[in-house]
Order: sequence, then C-alpha cells, then structure tokens
Amino acid sequence: MTAPRNPWKTPALVLGAALTFAAPAAAQNLVISNWDGYMAPDAMDAFKAATGASGELVVHATNEEIMGKLIASGGKGYDVVFVSSPFAEVLNNLGLAEPIDHAKVPNLANLYPEATTLSYDSGNTFSVPYTWGTTGLCYRSDLVEGEPSSWNDLLAPSDAIKGKTTMLATDRWLLAAGQLAKGYSVNETDAAKMAEVKDLLISAKKTLLAYDDTTFYSKLVSGEAVLVHAWDGWCNYGIGENADIKYVIPKEGSDLWLDTMVVMKASGNKDAAFQFINFMLDAKNHAWAAENILYKVPNKAAMDSLPATLAEQYPNMGMPVADLVKFELLRDVGEAQRDYSRIVSEIKAAQ
Repeated sequence: MTAPRNPWKTPALVLGAALTFAAPAAAQNLVISNWDGYMAPDAMDAFKAATGASGELVVHATNEEIMGKLIASGGKGYDVVFVSSPFAEVLNNLGLAEPIDHAKVPNLANLYPEATTLSYDSGNTFSVPYTWGTTGLCYRSDLVEGEPSSWNDLLAPSDAIKGKTTMLATDRWLLAAGQLAKGYSVNETDAAKMAEVKDLLISAKKTLLAYDDTTFYSKLVSGEAVLVHAWDGWCNYGIGENADIKYVIPKEGSDLWLDTMVVMKASGNKDAAFQFINFMLDAKNHAWAAENILYKVPNKAAMDSLPATLAEQYPNMGMPVADLVKFELLRDVGEAQRDYSRIVSEIKAAQ
C-alpha cells in the first residue's frame, strides 16, 4: 500500500476504492473536495447507505489549488471542503464559509474539549477540525550521533550530516523552522525579524540535500538523508518501514497544524453537508483516519478506540492533547502572506 501524503501538499494514497473523482457538479449531489487518500475509500458509499444522500469526491492536491477555485467561483459547485486552518480562516473572512449548525452535527460532542476552543475558530463557528499534529525533526537514529534537540541541528548542521538533510518547501512550514529557531512566532510579520529568518534560511540552504515535501521519508529509509524537516504523520510512514527512524520536536517548539472541514455558504445542499460532517465525526469513521493516515484526530471517542499498539509503534500518535495544544496555531496573516511568499522566493533563488 502506498503511504498517504501530507494534506498540505499532495497526498497520493492509491486505495483501489469505489470513489468517483469528477469535476464539481450542479447542486444536486453533495460535492466534497478533499485530498486524495484522506478518508476511507468507501466513505461516500457508506455515507449514502447511512443517510440516503448521494455525493461525489473531488480531489485537490494543495490548499492553494482549492482556494483558487473557491475564491474564483465564490464557493459555487462545492458543498464541503477540507482545508488547513489558516485557509478556513480566510474563507470565513471572505464570507464564503457557512456557520456550523451545531444542532445538525451532534457528533461534535466526540471532539476533545480543547478542539472546540482553538483560537482561530473558538466554538467551531465556521469549521470542524479533522486532523491535527506537529512539525519537527525526523531522523535516522543509527546514522546520526545523538538525538537532535534544536531546529539549529537542521539549520546549522554538523559537518557529518551536511548534504544529508532536507527541509519542507511550503511557505509556512519552511519559514516556521526559521521563525522557531529565532524564538519568534510562527505568524511573525515584523519586517526586521523576518529579514533575520530569511538570512538564516539562506545560510541553511547551502547545507541541504533538497527541499522536499513528498519523498523525504523515503530518503530517510534509503539513507540518502539522515535528518529531515517533517510533519509528524509523514515521519510515521518512515518509521513503519525502518524502526531506526525517530521523530522529535525541537526544544524551541513546533507549530500546531490543523486540517478542517468547511461548509460553503454557496452550497445548495447544506443539510446534507452537515450530515456528511456528522458522519465523518462518528468515532468509527474518524478512527479510520488515525489508523490509516497515521495522523492524530481531535476526536476523543475515535482516539480512545485505537489499539494501544499504534502508539507503541508510532510514539507521536500517543502525544497527550494537553501537550499538543500548547503549540502555536498557524493563522491567517492577511496581506503579510505576500511578504512570506516573496521571502521564500528569495530564499530559494539565493546562491
């Protein structure tokens, strides 16, 4: 089985599923836009059997891809979209997100209390959390001396591992490594501080094997890389193939990443859309995500149902919720996103 990929890039799990991938349809069938492999292969068939509502899955590769379509169309043609929390926040700020009708989503009661008070959307007013986790260092414990403990172990590596490290290429996560190493917020916008972050990351670039959002764990498995910048779930894919691979959150901390479900205000199927979200929050259905894509889910009933062996093999799956939510959420930084994109372009263009 091909491992699923991180939701912020290009999940690519091929599940041999009974799902139909099609362009958005007129508002009669429910249209769900999600990353490939991010829910059970028979989810839409099971949803229809449970509720009588028909639906289809449309795949998007990145947040940026689906956001471009939603903003261009005003959200028309889509009913429920899976996007990361800063993008859900943007949809709400643009008036494209439908308020969540809690009376129609009783399975919200399955969520951890901490998942209902997150700063980007306290009270789950316009989004419902689906998965959450951390970003840290994934490494070959048999090929790296000692345990990495700081972002600077990646950004200013020892001579022994220079040329054997990778970093995530996506704007927010590339910058977050530098922001955290400097002791700054992962939503920092101060120009002087961001100039420091840029200089640090340009220096780090000279030591890298590659920027890599999709194959870094495979490079660890093969030994081509020995230390990589990784989302926790993706490190788990490597751990599943080589027990010498470990995951650690640096002492300077991590971002708290979160993927969400949002109902579009333009949806002509809002009742069915809320039924779908309620269906996904069923403990058994939500547990599928944890067991198969190896991400923690913010559903207490689902997590409590998981076999103990899962956290034994993948220790970050057992991270206490109280510890997870201490990390800073990525937020919509508004116009500063243009500065972020410019800085990343300058980093990647630097010689």
